[in-house]
Amino acid sequence: MVRGRRLDLGTPALLGLPLGWLGVFFLAPIAIVALYSVDVLSIIPGPHAFTLTGWHDLVHGGVYLHLFWKSVEMSLTVSLVVVALAYPLAYYLALSGTPRKYILLLILIAPFLTSYLLRVLAWKVILGSNGVINTFFFWTGIRSPDHPISQLLYSRFAVMLVLAYIWLPFVALPIFVSLENLDRHLLEAASDLGATRLRAFLNVTLPLSAPGVIAAFLFVFIPTVGEFVTPSLVGGTSGYMYGNQITDLFSSGFPDWQTGSVLSLFLLAVVGVLVAVFSRFNQVGDPVTD
Repeated sequence: MVRGRRLDLGTPALLGLPLGWLGVFFLAPIAIVALYSVDVLSIIPGPHAFTLTGWHDLVHGGVYLHLFWKSVEMSLTVSLVVVALAYPLAYYLALSGTPRKYILLLILIAPFLTSYLLRVLAWKVILGSNGVINTFFFWTGIRSPDHPISQLLYSRFAVMLVLAYIWLPFVALPIFVSLENLDRHLLEAASDLGATRLRAFLNVTLPLSAPGVIAAFLFVFIPTVGEFVTPSLVGGTSGYMYGNQITDLFSSGFPDWQTGSVLSLFLLAVVGVLVAVFSRFNQVGDPVTD
């Protein structure tokens, strides 16, 4: 009798398919964008040679860098506000001991059951000149119907408000998980040693939940710094962000794929460095366990 061949489930066999998928659908597109950024590939017919003109314009032009730092400022503000709002919410769900915490958690993530686009468009109705907020002001007599608050929509404020609303439920989840896994005996020990609740929170709860807080911050900052859908719908000219510029360079009537590729790779590099720094910070901050 011939013994059947055993299926090799070693590490190379298990990693072959996902690594191949990563190479084809992640690394290869990045390589193509990199070739466009140095003009080796181009949508313009004719011969092309290697050039760093696009990178030189990015570094020395100032226009794109100014727009990038504007987007970083907006994303940083949104990230800090959302984390500050999500932490007390996650703290209550994880440490209050309420038996309904999983029901409340389900309610928290319920907005994800609806379309991202629909949630953004709903804010256009709320913030518009004849929207819910202005209508309330008309009804109370605070504002005249002839003079609505036009700054609510198509502004930087509208972009940051909508982004904060969109990402708040998502940010609360990693903080909730971090607090849910917190050893309650440490809090009891701190109390037995005479620490107040505030002192125990600052010295025990907050440091141990820091990995979840950092992860939550990155969950907001990374996608919002390159956001283009929300600014396009509620931002107007003052809410124009770095991601909108990249989109316009690729899809406008006069496309410039070389510059768009440079901006895309620059954003990818900044995000990669940021993730590496925070990952290193997390590793250094992790307590050593026996």
